Amino acid sequence: MGSQEATATRAMRADARRNYERLLAEARTAFATHGSEASLEDVARRAGVGIGTLYRHFPNRNALLSAVFEDAVNDLLARASELRRSPEPCVALVTWLREMITQASEYRGLARALMSVSHDDTSALARCSDPIREAGGALLARAQQAGAVREDVAIGDLLQLTHAIALAAEETSSDPDLADRLLMLTLRGLKPAQGQRPQGAGL
Repeated sequence: MGSQEATATRAMRADARRNYERLLAEARTAFATHGSEASLEDVARRAGVGIGTLYRHFPNRNALLSAVFEDAVNDLLARASELRRSPEPCVALVTWLREMITQASEYRGLARALMSVSHDDTSALARCSDPIREAGGALLARAQQAGAVREDVAIGDLLQLTHAIALAAEETSSDPDLADRLLMLTLRGLKPAQGQRPQGAGL
């Protein structure tokens, strides 16, 4: 490749990167303001590109949602790693699930989208849901080993319940405490049927 071609290629790559970053910034704003069903045409227009450029970077809505949610996922993964060192495993699990509900509530419709791809490994959103499932599974296992949560509770079911709580809170915005009440009701149902609750279990 000649020097002029190499320069043109680098310029094209830089331009593509700028388009990607503008699209991502506008998508974050649009999803936060209008929910996950925000118009992709509006996102492209506000980013100053055509809809074709948006689809070259993000083949579908879930791919764009996955990219927007990536920072939040990284925060949740880091938080899960920190909470795994907590001396109170059940409190750690409750804290993390509560924080996940808070993150999902930032983008209206995200909880519904995450619920819809829980068993779809082909979706771009699986890139978010798979690491979350692994991190949550580790926290759940610690709570189960501590005797605070029934052994038959699966992380997939618990995450679906958490997404459903986020969705219910989203649709009942007049009750800011609803998500926390529903989360605590759900977790109380996960306690072992026999035996005392471990001290500091949080349920």
